[in-house]
Amino acid sequence: MDIPQRKWNWALKVVRFFNKIVMELSDLVFTLLNGRATTAAPVLHSPLIVLSSASSQLLLFHNRNMPKVKTNRVKYPEGWELIEPTLRELQGKMREAENDPHDGKRKCETLWPIFKIAHQKSRYVFDLYHRRMEISPELYEFCLDQGYADRNIIAKWKKAGYERLCCLRCIQPRDHNFQTTCVCRVPKHLREEKVIECVHCGCKGCASGD
Repeated sequence: MDIPQRKWNWALKVVRFFNKIVMELSDLVFTLLNGRATTAAPVLHSPLIVLSSASSQLLLFHNRNMPKVKTNRVKYPEGWELIEPTLRELQGKMREAENDPHDGKRKCETLWPIFKIAHQKSRYVFDLYHRRMEISPELYEFCLDQGYADRNIIAKWKKAGYERLCCLRCIQPRDHNFQTTCVCRVPKHLREEKVIECVHCGCKGCASGD
């Protein structure tokens, strides 16, 4: 017998061996999953069968205890394709603002573009639903749930006196001296300085009467 033939016979033996393992493993898994006693119990002392049994029990434990994998499939409501380009464009600008170099800027100024774009996204969704009435309630709630608009600031815009609110930090007393609100909330005719900039978001005035 020549050498190539002997190698071929050895390869066949290896294939048959692993095929036998697969068959026995599949039988044991089927038996465990269906709750029936195996007819091969007397031969469980064989190393091959013991290995197959342990593997099947590990597989069964894995299937029972591992959580279900969550998919990223999102069901978009009707009308999403009409507002998607604008929202995607604003998201792109948001990423650019986050990656923009901060050289020569004050620490607070680095966040101003991000606050501005977040405000634009929320205002866009708010106007589409509450003023222009061009999107459905389902699409509106979808935008809020997916983070395309800020639910909290929109809730403020619905209240009298907050229709032009720039950001939520401007009305939080704990974020300002003397436990008041930001200077951008003061109407123009009551300001001592005509040109102002909010420290938090760069707003130049968002009082309702302005």
